[in-house]
Amino acid sequence: MTCGEIMTRSVVCCVPEDTIECAATLMKTEDVGPIPVIESHASRRLIGIITDRDLVVKGIAEGRDAKSTKIRDIMTDHPVACFEKDDVRDAISLMADYQFPSIPVVDDSNHVLGIIARADVAAGRDRGRNKGDI
Repeated sequence: MTCGEIMTRSVVCCVPEDTIECAATLMKTEDVGPIPVIESHASRRLIGIITDRDLVVKGIAEGRDAKSTKIRDIMTDHPVACFEKDDVRDAISLMADYQFPSIPVVDDSNHVLGIIARADVAAGRDRGRNKGDI
């Protein structure tokens, strides 16, 4: 099974100029964890990722103002990603190695195509089973 077969295609993204309040609100309203940070909404080129841990450790714990601090100031640069044609096992391995709950899926030009979360992996496994499989 490939990453493209199980990824969630409708992925919310932030841009570096968004505030950390915006990212936190998106995490809540969209019920998502890490959010890919893209260069612009037009390009969708992946440049970082913002996690709840980034919000807490680099934002709140450092006393930053959520309404004025930009995502670019606390995001994780050079995020780990996988490609649409990669085997799902490779994505699972990356998530385990880096202890990420999800991983962006990009094309050869580093444009965000989707995201794979642990729930997508579990759903993909269920789709691949036949009745009676354990």
